Amino acid sequence: MHFNKPTLTALAASMAMLGLAGAAQAQDKEIVTVVKVTGENWFTRMEEGVKAYDAEIDGIAARQVGPGRADAAQQAAIVQDLIAQGVDALAIVPMDPSTLEGVLRRAQQRGITVITHEADNMMNTQLDLEAFDNAEFGAHFAEDIAECMGQSGKWTSFVGSLGSLTHVQWADGGADYMAQFPEMELVSPKNESFNDANRAYELAKEILRSHPDIKGFQGGSAIDVIGIGRAVEEAGLEEETCVYGLGLPKDSSAYLESGAVDGIAFWDPKDAGYVMNILAHKVLNGEEIATGDDLGVPGYTNVTVSDGPGEGKIVRGQAWVDVTADNWSDFPF
Repeated sequence: MHFNKPTLTALAASMAMLGLAGAAQAQDKEIVTVVKVTGENWFTRMEEGVKAYDAEIDGIAARQVGPGRADAAQQAAIVQDLIAQGVDALAIVPMDPSTLEGVLRRAQQRGITVITHEADNMMNTQLDLEAFDNAEFGAHFAEDIAECMGQSGKWTSFVGSLGSLTHVQWADGGADYMAQFPEMELVSPKNESFNDANRAYELAKEILRSHPDIKGFQGGSAIDVIGIGRAVEEAGLEEETCVYGLGLPKDSSAYLESGAVDGIAFWDPKDAGYVMNILAHKVLNGEEIATGDDLGVPGYTNVTVSDGPGEGKIVRGQAWVDVTADNWSDFPF
């Protein structure tokens, strides 16, 4: 094929432009957020924050991945693959923090920045993000349950899994709060739903059969109140029970409206996803974070920074929101 001189010149210029564009793209730092499970609405909302950071911040390529079901081994395998790919930073919501210690140590040894969320016992992380103090959050649910129950009767707690640290901390925080009331009886604590609303529903039905006089339920994973609410509604016990826990407004709205769920609280996972990427970016840039810093996101405008169990730090916000039948429609998710 014959090219005349102007065409060759234009082609060379075009190729040079493509080369420059490719070089610029190659310089983007890649931050990958790894969640507990893909498809759950909580983490779908979190991905909105990850995508927003990717769209708004120059020099960063941000994306989110996660296993198809809530399984710690599957999540660990994804992290191992990302380490092999040589990503610049990992922002992880561990299904079970203990199962990731080894792989995250390997990531850090290879120069990969590690940020975690809901894992304030992690040794191998540079920064762990917590939306609030977890024991206080659990006590907050228990306070609502105790008040609703008149500080007397049987109650129980749910967790996504016994390996889900924050869920266990909320359950323990609730139990510690309830200890002041001698007539409150905790039965069958820490039921594991594995982030599955149908499993939470079956567990709640079983508990209602075993303890027909039970009045209180504290949910842990974001879908526990959905399963519990369904069981309560089917049993016609909306007026006799007190159900509080983590949840998202739209997901929980039907049960909030019926009274099968009395109240939920949450922190916006979109904001948490965005803030994890802020922290990862700061570490990549060699920036320090200190108590009192404003990260520019509601609930994280005056963070508290403390030492973690390893060499990393824990960054805590004040980001929980209470929702009832009266205000769930104020939220777009």
